[in-house]
Amino acid sequence: MGIRVSDVAFVRFQAPDLDQMETFLSDFGLVRASRTDDALYMRGAGSDPFVHVTHKGDAGFAGIAFLADSVADLEILAAMEGASPVEDITEPGGGKRVRFVDPNGHKVEVVADRELVPALPVRRNTPDNKATDSQRVDVPLRSGEGPAQVMRLGHCVLNVVDFRQSEAWYKERFGLVTSDEIEIEKDMSIGAFMRCNQGDKPVDHHTLFLLGTGTAGFNHAAFEVANVDDLMAGNSHLEAKGYTHEWGVGRHFLGSQIFDYWRDPWGHTVEHWTDGDLFTSDTPPNMQGIDTLLGVQWGPPPPPTLGS
Repeated sequence: MGIRVSDVAFVRFQAPDLDQMETFLSDFGLVRASRTDDALYMRGAGSDPFVHVTHKGDAGFAGIAFLADSVADLEILAAMEGASPVEDITEPGGGKRVRFVDPNGHKVEVVADRELVPALPVRRNTPDNKATDSQRVDVPLRSGEGPAQVMRLGHCVLNVVDFRQSEAWYKERFGLVTSDEIEIEKDMSIGAFMRCNQGDKPVDHHTLFLLGTGTAGFNHAAFEVANVDDLMAGNSHLEAKGYTHEWGVGRHFLGSQIFDYWRDPWGHTVEHWTDGDLFTSDTPPNMQGIDTLLGVQWGPPPPPTLGS
């Protein structure tokens, strides 16, 4: 019996050039939290000590971490098959962790007791005026130039060899529940959007999406930005800097996020998103088709390179 994780904490990568990665991530809207000769830690505007780590080395995905409520939860996990003992974290924020390797070889950490940092002020936070609800009076809206402002890491998508095996592994340990399962034909599912189970507390539509591609790999990591104006300003900024645009701007069906996907200098896909769905444990799972997975409420269709 596992625990119920409360959120995703951070993602890890490797890259041969930390300067180049820091430049990209700063343009993407993250802020340096700490840096050593061998590692770069970037934070958002929220209170997490960091949400993105880059270790110096050959380029690649190096793992994902989830947040537990307590060290007691970590001790429960440490008793499970394949788990490390509870360890001290010698990185910004400190705390404790337990490490796993999932059935696909993905490195997975669960962390607790980290020291939070003061949140940063939100730069673009002027109320919108809607036809049915006007809140901004005598205040012109000027979104300004520059990067988007990443608030937090919202979710991660992993390609897996066997979806059902991976789904069972993550649910058993971390208490995730299904929001939308993707069925390609009757009784044949290839993936699922899964969220944290926090009872009556609203959580993101998905914290982890497992996609059974037959090959293990990283798909993308998604970072919540302040609002729609912030996302669009970030789009203009990244375009002006000459970075590789992957997909967007549009609005998903599943999760409902307004999205914008980019590639870092080593080809890892990272997403800006805002205005996503929030569910409680009362929301039942749904079965969806591949057209809904890849479809958009508005915006361009997905490129053939998505997820590669």
